[in-house]
Amino acid sequence: MSPMSQDDSFSRSEAPDGAPSGSSRARSASPRRGSGTLAVALLLSLVAIGGAGYVGWRQWQQAQDNAAGNTALQGLQRRVDSLESVAKAGDSERNLLRQRLGDADQVNRSLREELLSQAERTRNLEDAVAKLSEKTLSGHDAMLLDETESLLRMAKERYDLFHDAQGAAAAYALADQALAAVNDGAFSGLRQSIGAEREALAKIQPASLDASLTALSALRTAVLELPLKPLDTAASDASNSHWSRITAAIGNVVKVQRTNGAPLSVADARFARELTAIDLAQAQAALLASDRDAYAAALKRADTGIAAQFDTNAPAVQQARTQLATLQAQQPSAPVQLGAALSELRNLRAVHALKPASASANGAKP
Repeated sequence: MSPMSQDDSFSRSEAPDGAPSGSSRARSASPRRGSGTLAVALLLSLVAIGGAGYVGWRQWQQAQDNAAGNTALQGLQRRVDSLESVAKAGDSERNLLRQRLGDADQVNRSLREELLSQAERTRNLEDAVAKLSEKTLSGHDAMLLDETESLLRMAKERYDLFHDAQGAAAAYALADQALAAVNDGAFSGLRQSIGAEREALAKIQPASLDASLTALSALRTAVLELPLKPLDTAASDASNSHWSRITAAIGNVVKVQRTNGAPLSVADARFARELTAIDLAQAQAALLASDRDAYAAALKRADTGIAAQFDTNAPAVQQARTQLATLQAQQPSAPVQLGAALSELRNLRAVHALKPASASANGAKP
């Protein structure tokens, strides 16, 4: 609605009902028309000022927004520039890493090749060491078996020749130690045979042999001082037998005397002592030779000679006969049969020596 229409309606409403409408409208139209124009002008000026203020505020706000945007844009530009520099540095680092990875791959390939070559060399070295170890073990076992055979042969010969049971037992002990160091299990059963022969040698008492030899030597020395039988005792004993009487009768007819002038009793005593000493020497020889029969026979002859030629009532003669009885009771042990372990060792070595030849022959067959 326009301002003029509003003023007209206001004037018509304020007029009195009795007054005429044309005259009042003419009088009030001019001042009201001026005030309406002024109000419209003021309103328009206020609207223009508000619009100008709003436009200015918008422009200022837009300028502020543009300044903030420029600042943010510059910051973003700087960040973009920094990101570009970082990206370029990352690219260079990636290129460097690629180059390093390439170099590392080459190094790894070379190391792998060297490792494979080292592994091949290690296998070859292990094979060589294994072959050398087999040869060393075989040579070591052969040396120990030679030593064992030599010790067993030496023990047998020593016992057979010198009857040295103690020395033979020591040689068997060394042979057992040498055989224990052999790595081949095929020769382990041989130690039982060596142990059996060693136990048989240990049963022989070497101390009794030395004591017997010492006692025989003492008896040979004591025989030289043993008293002979008295002459009257021999005559009284001879009178008790018929043969003695006949011998006495013949003795009265025929008499025998020494041509060298020595008394008969002295010659008989020397002869009796020498015979007894010879019997004791034969007993010593038989004892050293481990001849049980000869040893017993020699001791029996010596005891018979002492009983026949010497005074059995004398303490020295009785002591000598007691020692002879003791020596007869202490017979030397039966000789030990050695050589079974040595024969078994030689048989095992012969069989063991055929194994490589047979294995190589079987390996050569297709």
